[in-house]
Amino acid sequence: MTSKLIQIKKFKKEPIQEIDATYFNNYPIVYILYNDSKKPSAYIGQTINMQRRMKQHLADKNRKMLETALFIGNEKFNQSATYNVETNLINFFIAEKKYKLQNVSQTLDNKMHDYYNKEYYDQTFFSVIWDELRAHEIVRESLDDLRNKDIFKLSPYKELSSEQMDLKYQIIDYCKRHIDDEKPSIFFIEGDAGTGKSVLLSSTFNTIQDLAQDKGSKLYGTENYLLVNHQEMLKTYKEISETLPNLKKKNFMKPTSFVNRKASSEKPFADIVFVDEAHLLLSQKDPYNNFNQDNHLEEIIKQSKITIVVYDRKQVLKFKSYWDDSLIEHVKRGIHSEVLMLTSQFRIRAEEDILNWMDAFTNKKVLALPKSLTNGEKDYFELEIFSDAGEMYKKIQQKNKKYGLSRLVSTFDYVHKKDNKDYFIEEPNFKLPWNRDYKTTWAEAKETINEVGSIYTIQGFDLNYVGLILGPSVSYNFEKEELEIITANYKDSEAFKGRKDIPAERKEEVKAQIILNSINVLMKRGIHGLYIYAADPKLQQKLQSLHD
Repeated sequence: MTSKLIQIKKFKKEPIQEIDATYFNNYPIVYILYNDSKKPSAYIGQTINMQRRMKQHLADKNRKMLETALFIGNEKFNQSATYNVETNLINFFIAEKKYKLQNVSQTLDNKMHDYYNKEYYDQTFFSVIWDELRAHEIVRESLDDLRNKDIFKLSPYKELSSEQMDLKYQIIDYCKRHIDDEKPSIFFIEGDAGTGKSVLLSSTFNTIQDLAQDKGSKLYGTENYLLVNHQEMLKTYKEISETLPNLKKKNFMKPTSFVNRKASSEKPFADIVFVDEAHLLLSQKDPYNNFNQDNHLEEIIKQSKITIVVYDRKQVLKFKSYWDDSLIEHVKRGIHSEVLMLTSQFRIRAEEDILNWMDAFTNKKVLALPKSLTNGEKDYFELEIFSDAGEMYKKIQQKNKKYGLSRLVSTFDYVHKKDNKDYFIEEPNFKLPWNRDYKTTWAEAKETINEVGSIYTIQGFDLNYVGLILGPSVSYNFEKEELEIITANYKDSEAFKGRKDIPAERKEEVKAQIILNSINVLMKRGIHGLYIYAADPKLQQKLQSLHD
């Protein structure tokens, strides 16, 4: 593709009417309308009739501030390809954060699922387009750098799978059907780590907020929120809100802030409340953190007409967030509820036998190394066992230099306090500090290659490669042929704080499950690879025997 397929004109009637090139008037095109003011704005679209669509935009008062029109044409464009390029542009513009986009949710979200020559348009063609945009100084950052940003991965415009798309439409339909009900309603979405729960929620919430501004929608005028009890994810959601027209920072909150907010007397209830990472909700009082009620979910439901909950019971990390089936049934009692599952794995690009190996490990079974690791293919997921933490760190540094977004993480088996001091993870030939606090997402800060991330830093986020240190709480019992969890070695002082409603005879079991949950979360961060080092000699022996 050459630059003659890109034309830049002033966004005015006469210059646009002068365009008569074949590629721009006889084929589908993609276009960007933008300005370069102190607060740059842009609108990205595609059309099969350029002149008619530009006439509509020129008459739209929302486009008045836009000064320049850039058109992308190609004689082989079809409408699926233009939807693909348009969506990619929106996602990367969101990640770069230079422009405030005027786009609202697309209505034809399924147009770009698998079409002829998709890989070419999605990758090769789009890379050339992006390079030209950089050459014209319309955008600055490289695609590789933007792909590694969490704001890109959580963009509301990311392409959804058929399973996710069906669920999105079910949620929106559920909201429309129950928005006028007198009693509250709750919609549960369950899914394991990496099944695309958060990106589904991000996409759906953005569409709901667009519908709240649409006078023709049943959801017009609704007051809606997205809650997440995770500071790093809250940062990312708020960053996304800076780039899209109908997302506002005030609509993204922590659950306790929402519960304690002063609702107006005119509108005592929120309409629709989305809860991401609901396994982090408190299920008991936590006065230290200003939560004085019995549990988060019950209070959120009391203050909402409709609650949409995303949940993974294998990601509960503390007693105070522990939910069992009886507690969930108690909360749902007398409330209209539906439960749906997400099952497809999107984060980890690995064969099924590798996913099964991870699942077995978090169920205390150490299986033989998967066969797909040694099948000789170039494009494979890396699963590697290390006997030396220092050597594993070197491998992570190499991957980070080549691909970016590669980090060490660890189970919470080493002292770490919130007093602004450095605390270190020490193993033979290895010493690095625990993660420090940053204004940006931890994994995206360059200096964090020299730190070790905790479960609370990395939960909900992707890495390209992850090096996992299994600390002294994770051992191996050769007689039982399973992992042995030594809860006394776990150093997370908050994780096991008193819980009266868990029977004494079950507390040790629940403690062990919480540690296994943390391993489950940490193991499933890497898209392309997982490296493991075990501090415990017995587990190290077992893992090394897998090479024999």
